[in-house]
Amino acid sequence: MTSLRPWAATGARLLLGAVLVVAGALKLPDPAAAERAVRAYRLLPEALVGPTAFGLPVLEIAVGLALLAGVFVRTAALAAAALMVVFLLGVGSAWARGLQIDCGCFGGGGEVAAGETGYPGEVARDAALLLVALALARWPASRLALGGHSEREFADVR
Repeated sequence: MTSLRPWAATGARLLLGAVLVVAGALKLPDPAAAERAVRAYRLLPEALVGPTAFGLPVLEIAVGLALLAGVFVRTAALAAAALMVVFLLGVGSAWARGLQIDCGCFGGGGEVAAGETGYPGEVARDAALLLVALALARWPASRLALGGHSEREFADVR
């Protein structure tokens, strides 16, 4: 089982990295939609909506690319975990306050008609990705990584 751990970490790294890159890349082409999505949560002062709407996709892409490339894996996994916590808190807050919004997780976002929210699925997805990120932070040694790992690190997980 432990000899499979580097391959499991590789799968986790690629899954988490791909989700983050896709999520960020889908937001970048439409900054107005990204601002609408951030504003819909009603959590930030207006002065922070624009910078957050621009910075969040850039951060998602940067963390995702680090995971895909296999560099700074533990740091990138911890950053991904922090992002997932923020997303869970945001979606949970919107749900608890009865807001009718699309999370904007993969572009779009903003207010939607009653009954069109997807909060349970969004929470489940982000919670699962949080667990993947935490596991990857705990066991970052993986195969096919540019960051590389010494044979000793792999010997420790075998």
